[in-house]
Order: sequence, then C-alpha cells, then structure tokens
Amino acid sequence: MGNKVTVEELIEKMDLVLLTRTVDASKIEITLPDINRPALQLTGFYEYFDHSRVQIVGAVEQAYINGLDLETRRKTVEVLMDHKIPAIIFARNMRPDACFIEFGEKYGIPILVSSQTTSDLFAEISRWLKVKLAPSITIHGVLVDVYGEGVLITGESGIGKSEAALELIKRGHRLVSDDVVEIHKVSDETLVGSAPSITKHLIELRGIGIIDVKTLFGVESVKDTQTINMVIHLEDWKKEKEYDRLGLEEKTIEYLGNRVVCHDIPIRPGRNLAVIVECAAVNHRQRAMGYNAAEELYKRVQINLSQGAQD
Repeated sequence: MGNKVTVEELIEKMDLVLLTRTVDASKIEITLPDINRPALQLTGFYEYFDHSRVQIVGAVEQAYINGLDLETRRKTVEVLMDHKIPAIIFARNMRPDACFIEFGEKYGIPILVSSQTTSDLFAEISRWLKVKLAPSITIHGVLVDVYGEGVLITGESGIGKSEAALELIKRGHRLVSDDVVEIHKVSDETLVGSAPSITKHLIELRGIGIIDVKTLFGVESVKDTQTINMVIHLEDWKKEKEYDRLGLEEKTIEYLGNRVVCHDIPIRPGRNLAVIVECAAVNHRQRAMGYNAAEELYKRVQINLSQGAQD
C-alpha cells in the first residue's frame, strides 16, 4: 500500500509560504506523486483532468492569467478551485492574483509560493512525492552507503549487523538506518531505503546501549535515504553448507517485486566484516561497469585447458 502525505509536510519539506491562512494544510492529503501545470485547464479544457494532483503555476500560466479581464479571471480561477485540487504552488516567488486567495479560502485549497524556478520545483516535488508515496515495507536490518553503493545488511538478531555498520562508519562510510529499514519502491528498478524518524542516526550496541552516530562522528557519517543496490545476509558458519566461492551466478532476493543481488556471508571468529562488505560493494560496482572477476578467471582456465590440449 502507498503512503499519504499532507500538504503541511510538503510545505515544510519544500520551504513553501502558505498564503491562505484560514486553510488547515495538515488535514489535506496528497495521494498521487504526479504533478500538473494547469495550462490547458486555465483555457477551459478539463477533459482528462486529474484533480488529485498538486498544481504548479509558472511564468507562462501567470502571464495568461494576468492577460484576462477581471471577470474572466475570477471565473477561470473559481472553476479551477471548484475541482477540489490538493494545492496550488506559484514558482519564482510570483504573487497570485487576489482572486486565488479568495477562492482558495472559499474552497479550502492551500495557495503556496516557492522561490524555486518552475522546472526545479516540479522535479524536486515529483522526486520527493515518489519516494514518500511509493509502496513500502519495513524489514529488520542495517542500511549503509559504502562507496556510493547502498548495502543492506540482514541476518538474525545479535549476529553483528550493527557492529559491522559501526566499523564501516569509522572507515568513512555513511549510516542510513540501523535495526529497522523502511524500503520504498520508487520504480520497477529502484528501491530506496530510509530510517524511521524515531531511530534516525541512532545505533544500538549490545552492552553499551544507544549511540548517536551523527553526534559522535559528524554529519558526514549519516545519510537520510539511499538506493539499495545489494544485500549482505550474515549467518552463522555451517560446515555442511556449500558456500559460493566463485560468484559466477548471482543470487538475488525480492522486495516489493524488485530483485536485488544478495550474498550469503558466513560468520566465523576473526573475519573482518567491514572489509568484506567494502569488497562486495566495489565488486558490485565493477560488475555494473562490465567487469566480472569470476568470468575472467573462467576464461583464463578455459584458455589454459585449450593450450594444454594443443600441447
């Protein structure tokens, strides 16, 4: 299920100015990540108009409105407001005509102003809403940014996920979330992870308690969101289990219908988990760039065998 975002949250996130003071923005919900510029609607064309979208007014729409006579302008604005849209945002610090404020308060629609350019505002709001309104799940794990790769560390409670994350932080990498990770499906290819607000920037270490990573290691040691590129699953070493030693075939795990590369890492005393995670992240990036060390080894073996056969 997707989430819901209030207009008040949008105002706080995008640093918008609310002009309709009598409208309670905390009670108005945004349910779609799509945004609309009401150019056609201002000319009277409302077929296929989705009134659930946030509306952004740029310089073009403003110029058209200003060119209308007062009576036509008021009628045009009132028809737009009567469609019960969630909010109207004016870009470039443009001040709306007084009729926008009047009908905004009449129909309970927030009239907002932003200092950003129309294109930047459109892109930023769309990106943020796609993350906030995307289908999501919550899982037990740790998410860290390692060399720009989002690594989700999973495993049974007490196996050492938080300790591995702490060592990675000390080595210059960034924490996104400890213990609980909220995963949002922003597209059929992309999963984005974040921390619940209550545990943001915090790590639990057994025997010590809760530590604030941002306070101890600085703002460069944490990150709010991160695309999930791979999963490291920690498990106790099992003698009877055969672990992948070459990596010719990638194992994957599915979250919200998206598949992510997954590595099972057996835990034994003396294994440096932080270094293993770093190597896994760099190796994943190498593969994404077209180089696969396992395939390179396979080619060398094949060449060696063919040369031996010829001799």
